[in-house]
Amino acid sequence: MTNANKIPLASTLRSGLYIGLKTTWSLGKIIFPITLLITILQFTPILPWLVELVAPIMHLFGLRGEAAVPIVLGNTLNLYAGIAGIISLELTVKEVFIIAVMISFAHNLFIETAVALKVGVKLWLVIAVRLGLAVAAGILIHLFWTGGTEIAQYGLTPQVQVVPEGFWQLFLLGAEKAAFGVLQLALIVIPLMLFVQFIKDRNYLERFSKGVSPFTKLIGVKPNASMTLVAGLLIGLAYGAGVMIQAVQEDGVSKRDITLAFIFLMACHAVIEDTLLFLPLGIPIWPLLIIRLVTAIVLTVTVSILWKQPKEKEETVFD
Repeated sequence: MTNANKIPLASTLRSGLYIGLKTTWSLGKIIFPITLLITILQFTPILPWLVELVAPIMHLFGLRGEAAVPIVLGNTLNLYAGIAGIISLELTVKEVFIIAVMISFAHNLFIETAVALKVGVKLWLVIAVRLGLAVAAGILIHLFWTGGTEIAQYGLTPQVQVVPEGFWQLFLLGAEKAAFGVLQLALIVIPLMLFVQFIKDRNYLERFSKGVSPFTKLIGVKPNASMTLVAGLLIGLAYGAGVMIQAVQEDGVSKRDITLAFIFLMACHAVIEDTLLFLPLGIPIWPLLIIRLVTAIVLTVTVSILWKQPKEKEETVFD
């Protein structure tokens, strides 16, 4: 029995709860001010002016101009910031779904790109894959999905019944929306962090990585890259960075395999967290997950078939 298996359940729960609360606090500091600010700005001339500038681009995706706000926030910050932008606006189910798919492919670009560069993936490839998938997905969903015309209902988030009068009422409305946004975040993140801590303490992450070796073969990646894939799939590129970098260093993963693994993960990572985060937004989440997963498999298999490399020319990332 390993030391990990001897960790008491109570200790795991305490650690998971602490990490969950700490994560909620850290992300809440992003969601609360962004939601408050955007709610206020949409009742001022500033946001409408910015919206008018980007409206022609947003029309390519069948979105109104203000949809640029959650897309930009999601791209530059993270999904939490993007969701904060979404719940500050009144959008249809289709619009929210398009935005959700787009920022699922391309979010937290600065941090997650840094992780990719750290394990040897080229910058141009990261940008091309993530932004390319986001743009293509947005256009295709706009063209081929005719449903989702009803206004999206954002779970616990209060709906605006009347236009607020005066700055104080506007501030209270923004604060109320922001508080509900943070509450919904806590209801998702805390159980998720408890789950992640449990699988880490019980070495289930390592066991699962061994079990997915047939899948790695399917997408053209060698089994020694399986830990990187599993960490990215379950925990994400940012949260799983430490595990992934360690796995690449210790397992002697080739440049080809780590590139293929990251092509897959750039399309589909943190499948539990990223999927559940969109649950309160009133959109179909199973299609969201399936789109990401199928895209990741097809893209990786295609690149794997086209990219043939003789064994004698294979180099590990840290050669």
